[in-house]
Amino acid sequence: MSDQRTLNPPETDLPDWLQDIAGETPHDSAEPAPQRISLFTITSVLLIVGLLGVIGYALYQRSQSTPTEGPAPEFSITTFEGEQMTLKGLRGKAVVVNFWASYCEPCKEEAPMLEQVWRDYKDRGVVFIGINTDDIEGDALAYLDQYDITYYNAPDTGGHIEDDYRITGIPETFIINTKGEIIRHFLAQPAETDLRDEIDRALSSS
Repeated sequence: MSDQRTLNPPETDLPDWLQDIAGETPHDSAEPAPQRISLFTITSVLLIVGLLGVIGYALYQRSQSTPTEGPAPEFSITTFEGEQMTLKGLRGKAVVVNFWASYCEPCKEEAPMLEQVWRDYKDRGVVFIGINTDDIEGDALAYLDQYDITYYNAPDTGGHIEDDYRITGIPETFIINTKGEIIRHFLAQPAETDLRDEIDRALSSS
């Protein structure tokens, strides 16, 4: 019979350098293996931080919601015709502030109605102001000409008025009474009867 030889290597200790290559830690090593932060841990931490940031921003936005009552934020404007005016200077009048842009389809739908209501109320102590947001001046002027808008309109240079009124979209309309207080906020295109009712209520506050 031929000799049978074992397939397993003899159980002998490997040299330290060979154990390192094989990924084995010597039993007599007193130094702990270095710990590495896994990619999964880093990703998890970043996701948690990002989520907390989103939640914090949402809470801030909720605390800074669009004003629907109380003193209207003051502003000053220079109209497209170059006339300067301030909201404070209109105290004693009812003021309708409408945020719009030439590319806004709902704005186009409400434009003829706003102009008609303005013409009906302009001799009764009511002022309409259109605030043009994030628009190209040439496009805005073409829009005003197309819809024959005759009430005051001005660009919101720097977006400061938009920020102060914390609008969330366009169109949005604010009704301000003769004392400078917001009494109604229309988040979208208002019904004509509702708009007229709120203007009448703003006039009656004096």
